[in-house]
Amino acid sequence: MVRVILPQHLRVLANVGREVQVEVPGSVTQRSIIDALETHYPVLRGTIREHGTQKRRPLVRFFACEDDVSLESPDAPLPQKVASGDEPFYIIGAIAGGNLR
Repeated sequence: MVRVILPQHLRVLANVGREVQVEVPGSVTQRSIIDALETHYPVLRGTIREHGTQKRRPLVRFFACEDDVSLESPDAPLPQKVASGDEPFYIIGAIAGGNLR
């Protein structure tokens, strides 16, 4: 089972806690994890990646073992620690900063 940490807005949408677990058949990649999430939680379809192109939405980032893997190929294998469930795969919503004035 692959552990996935979701941002707050997706937790609310899917009515789940901070972490979910999904069964990922075959190679564990960004694509296979998102496929499993969207299969298990259909309400998340189109929220993490575009419907038509299947590309990651611009304001969403992916992290594995503390590394930003957002710009890597969605079919690149993720670290073994993520595949084994020792480390979670993080889906992070964009964080905006700025001046409070």
